[in-house]
Amino acid sequence: MRFVEVVLVEPEKHVVALADAYFFPPFQPSLLPRTKGGPVIPSKLPPRQARLVVYNKRSNETSIWIVELSEVHAATRGGHHRGKVISSKVVADVQPPMDAVEYAECEAVVKDFPPFREAMKKRGIEDMDLVMVDPWCVGYHSDADAPSRRLAKPLIFCRTESDCPMENGYARPVEGIYVLVDMQNMVVVEFEDRKLVPLPPADPLRNYTPGETRGGVDRSDVKPLQIIQPEGPSFRVNGYFVEWQKWNFRIGFTPREGLVIYSVAYIDGSRGRRSVAHRLSFVEMVVPYGDPNDPHYRKNAFDAGEDGLGKNAHSLKKGCDCLGYIKYFDAHFTNFTGGVETIENCVCLHEEDHGMLWKHQDWRTGLAEVRRSRRLTVSFVCTVANYEYGFFWHFYQDGKIEAEVKLTGILSLGALQPGEIRKYGTTIAPGLYAPVHQHFFVARMDMAVDCKPGETFNQVVEVDVKVEEPGKNNVHNNAFYAEEKLLRSEMQAMRDCNPLSARHWIIRNTRTVNRTGQLTGYKLVPGSNCLPLAGSEAKFLRRAAFLKHNLWVTPYARDEMYPGGEFPNQNPRVGEGLATWVNQNRSLEETDIVLWYVFGVTHIPRLEDWPVMPVEHIGFRLMPHGFFNCSPAVDVPPSTCDLDLKDNGVTGKPIQNGLLAKL
Repeated sequence: MRFVEVVLVEPEKHVVALADAYFFPPFQPSLLPRTKGGPVIPSKLPPRQARLVVYNKRSNETSIWIVELSEVHAATRGGHHRGKVISSKVVADVQPPMDAVEYAECEAVVKDFPPFREAMKKRGIEDMDLVMVDPWCVGYHSDADAPSRRLAKPLIFCRTESDCPMENGYARPVEGIYVLVDMQNMVVVEFEDRKLVPLPPADPLRNYTPGETRGGVDRSDVKPLQIIQPEGPSFRVNGYFVEWQKWNFRIGFTPREGLVIYSVAYIDGSRGRRSVAHRLSFVEMVVPYGDPNDPHYRKNAFDAGEDGLGKNAHSLKKGCDCLGYIKYFDAHFTNFTGGVETIENCVCLHEEDHGMLWKHQDWRTGLAEVRRSRRLTVSFVCTVANYEYGFFWHFYQDGKIEAEVKLTGILSLGALQPGEIRKYGTTIAPGLYAPVHQHFFVARMDMAVDCKPGETFNQVVEVDVKVEEPGKNNVHNNAFYAEEKLLRSEMQAMRDCNPLSARHWIIRNTRTVNRTGQLTGYKLVPGSNCLPLAGSEAKFLRRAAFLKHNLWVTPYARDEMYPGGEFPNQNPRVGEGLATWVNQNRSLEETDIVLWYVFGVTHIPRLEDWPVMPVEHIGFRLMPHGFFNCSPAVDVPPSTCDLDLKDNGVTGKPIQNGLLAKL
């Protein structure tokens, strides 16, 4: 038995909300359901259960187990207690995600395969310690990829120096070698040396360690920058429960999603604890490449469903990944063989200065009011082969929530024949090119805007800005207005971004109003975005039909968690997951709303993206819309400014002119 995933069986949504109202501060009797005998007080938390995805290496079967953890049902010889199996079932015709143990075994098997060693010898490589074998899932392109076999098609790279552990091996891709590995039995089942493409020459700029790029000279004119909080942070942490400013929420972590934010709420004066969202996470990401040549056409990674964002997370270091006064959270996993592994300092919680929150100066009096913005950031970073992805949730003082993904790391490259140029990428060094590709991320937002425990009073409204038709209502031809459209059903709620109309969406509570009598809500404001640049019959869209729209809306269903289905690896079924669920066309008029926001970036590599790819930011915002009676920014106290500009730092002379002189 191989343990692919072990996670908590999360209690029902209304049970969690009820526990939040009673067990976590501030206690609010008004949130508890009432009967004739008074409020319903929960006497205990729900039982703890675990959900296991288990792969039987001998039979090639995948099964799902539910195990009761709360009660002691038996004792082992060591005196430890074990739970009780509630259920187990075999899931037919699927392959679960790959594991790092399998990747290491696959690399060893390929490097020990005599025909492979001979093929590398033709390319001038006899030292197998130089060779890097990155096992990639095969995806699903034909019946040959059916899940009856557990398969991988590795990509091959080669370093130039065996004694340099930090050398960038991705600088030398090995093209022309086709390998198919049976991951169940760990044997090479197909091998072909199809085309002899010379290894790219050693690029003097290929490495990324200090002092090894740009002729061996690093910048030396950067003064130290320190983030100091002498009185400590403004947040409070009790276990995994976080309080900051008027926000509170809980932090969780799963092997597949990585960071999960639970029970997001805002403490709003006399109105008390107001719910915003039940559960926020990134549930899938897909990286399709735009080069039709082998092997790049099959590079369509599902990094969450085929690998696991959480399992690929790594330890963060103070003063490097995060700055300031930091609270770290460890992540614990059950590994492939059933043991426990811990990623120390996996999740980072810290405050950040974020520039100006609000300012106004009265030109008549010269008096000014300004509020400085601060945000609380919760983040983790994972490495999937060559790429790094940072996932961030930012909470702001004015009630905003921002989701951000930072893409960095190293490009996935291809080798070129001498004199060859391909139109499907950028030549970044002699014999080396970077294919065009896209990165798509799916955020699942289980909303509960202004809902008390058990309430399902949310709806989604689409807002477009329209230009008024010329006529008596628009005699000057300058008029435009915002038009709202209620998304009544799942099929109607398959929507795309439209920057030409400033399109956004509002999640409203249908029973709660603000001081002007308008329904309270939060609006989803898209950032930069794109859609797949692929034909409708592209093979990867069989498994990723959810990429066809930027927004999907469904009513909450406990088992609808992953937009490509639970097992996208080698999945032969068309449109499984989100694209299938919405065919039920369930009503969204007043229900428990789940938003699925799909956002992406099209990456046309630049020369400056080599040897490393600088961070690229994409994301979106959830902003209060009529949620508060007035802007929470009013409550933010003025900040002190310790600015002292006596010298411009360049000429040694005082600054005499303009605004800086006044400061």
